[in-house]
Amino acid sequence: MSANHDNFIIFLTVSPLFFFIIAVSFRLLDNSALLFLQKDILVSSANVSVTSIKNQIKKTEDIEFKEKLRLALLYRRLHRTCLILMLLSIPLMVTGYIML
Repeated sequence: MSANHDNFIIFLTVSPLFFFIIAVSFRLLDNSALLFLQKDILVSSANVSVTSIKNQIKKTEDIEFKEKLRLALLYRRLHRTCLILMLLSIPLMVTGYIML
């Protein structure tokens, strides 16, 4: 077997772990609950809903706070995208494992 084929199989077997690590990194960057608490907005949990973030973006007049909330929303979307990519790459991992 060629080196490219072996590298491709290794990529298939490791890709779910890679996407999971990236997803966790984006989740750690999302600090929306801290942003709400800094503005004296009480939240019931550390996982603030997307609708709450969007509502605060519409309501607030503070441009800096609005930009931070948009960035937190972007991190939340990237987190979800990486989790979906991880789930989609699991069958590829199984295929790569079988090909070994």
